[in-house]
Amino acid sequence: MYALDKPSPVSSVKTVDFGPFLDGSDKHGVANAILDSFKSIGFVYLVNHGLDEAKIASMFEWSKKLFSQPMDVKQLAPHPVSGAHHRGYSSPGREKVIQFDDGDSEDSMLVGKLAEVPRDIKESFEVGREDDNEMPNIWYPDGILPGFKDACLDFYWTCHEVEKDILRALAVGFDLPENYLVPFHSRADNQLRLLHYPSVPTNVLKDANASRIPSHSDFCTLTMLIQDDVGGLEVEDPNRPGSFIPVPPVPGSLVVNAGDFLMRWSNDIIKSTIHRVRTPPSLTSGDEAMVPSRYSIPYFCGANMDVVVDSIPGTWSESRPKKYLPISAREYITERLAANY
Repeated sequence: MYALDKPSPVSSVKTVDFGPFLDGSDKHGVANAILDSFKSIGFVYLVNHGLDEAKIASMFEWSKKLFSQPMDVKQLAPHPVSGAHHRGYSSPGREKVIQFDDGDSEDSMLVGKLAEVPRDIKESFEVGREDDNEMPNIWYPDGILPGFKDACLDFYWTCHEVEKDILRALAVGFDLPENYLVPFHSRADNQLRLLHYPSVPTNVLKDANASRIPSHSDFCTLTMLIQDDVGGLEVEDPNRPGSFIPVPPVPGSLVVNAGDFLMRWSNDIIKSTIHRVRTPPSLTSGDEAMVPSRYSIPYFCGANMDVVVDSIPGTWSESRPKKYLPISAREYITERLAANY
């Protein structure tokens, strides 16, 4: 069975076994299960996804090693002041994640939203492809965390291979040639992000001015998330706005969600769902309780920045016309990145 008949434990997000797609034994069954989950809630757990477990464990070890360094060391590879240059280290409280809608074009509206959004209690390190001259990586000086750069780049390209397999599955789900979506992502204009949510008292996260990460949607094509066993990720129920569903850790799984760009590209057939990171359900009472540290590794998958996309074939018709004009990934992503800082 490729999609479970029931949701994953304490979650409405379905688990799909990706193995039969990878080995070719039932590509259509798996592809349809993934697309159905994206249509209903925008998220899916993938097991037997092909991402090497040893590499995942190693990347988590590097993440913990990085974030355990003194602040003055971590700041030796600082995220630039420009919000559009998403590389290097960001200290807790630097980033504001906002929910930015396609209709929000007035500067005053955006400034107002930024003023209202709480600062995130997390730290991060961002990596892109090494040959990206427009957004070069920011690494630590020689002698600081030797081996870290090579480990990040190796994991980056390993994730890109899994990304291409997921794109192939989506194309099959849309009854398109298997490689239809892959050329749009050939440059790997992606972002690997190491995230650490420090341990804090529960009452800190109840403060309206602080959050692990507030409600938002991703603005790329896809996000692949690897999370530790702490929990706290929640997804908004599309059928009950304002109500959130837990997405607890499932050992050996990738959490994959559709981004705003894919929703637009699919003429809104696919959902890009709002999600957030909150206090884990087991620690929701007691102001003095400590929320444990949480580590996660999202890999944001974006279309080639110079590509212009129109609605995916089959997602529009005379009775269901296109909702959006063609747009380049560069235009769309740049405005979204700049809004977060």
